[in-house]
Amino acid sequence: MICHIVMFKFKEFAEGRSKAENLAEAKRRMLALREEIPEIVSMEVFLGAPGSADTNYDYILVSTFRSMEEMLRYQKHPSHVAFGNFVKALREPDGRASIDYELKE
Repeated sequence: MICHIVMFKFKEFAEGRSKAENLAEAKRRMLALREEIPEIVSMEVFLGAPGSADTNYDYILVSTFRSMEEMLRYQKHPSHVAFGNFVKALREPDGRASIDYELKE
C-alpha cells in the first residue's frame, strides 16, 4: 500500500473568495474524487485549526492506494488534473509539499 500526503498553504484571498471559502470548496472537490477515481482506497482531507501558526499549512490530503502504479494513474486521471489546476490558483506559489511512502503490513 502507498500513502500519499499533500499539504497546501492557501492565499488569504483568491479567485474572488476568502481562504475559508476556498478551503471548503477544495475539500468538497477533493472528496468528490473518491467516487470518480477507482484507484483511491481511502482519502481524508483535514483543514488547519483556527488560530494555528501562520507558517502552518492550511490543507492536508491523506490518501492510500494499492500500489505506486495505481497512485500514478490517479495523478493522471482527468478529474485529478482538473483539481490540481483549480488548487494552483488558490495556493501560495511555494505552498505545496508532498510525500509518498510505503505502508508496511
